[in-house]
Amino acid sequence: MIIPIRCFSCGKPVGHLWEQYKERVEKGEEPKKVMDSLGLERYCCRGLFLGHVDLIDIAGEFKRS
Repeated sequence: MIIPIRCFSCGKPVGHLWEQYKERVEKGEEPKKVMDSLGLERYCCRGLFLGHVDLIDIAGEFKRS
């Protein structure tokens, strides 16, 4: 639902990079180049970003009142 603060495998802090990554990819940049420039070198961190599906906005619609 929300990008993890740290990579599950190596423990590198990655949560603060998600917004930059998302914005730049939406503007049309290639994901590989964006991850390289953000310093995501390990395959575990890259996989975390490539496999993440941002569902927080969809799940937020179903909150209890």
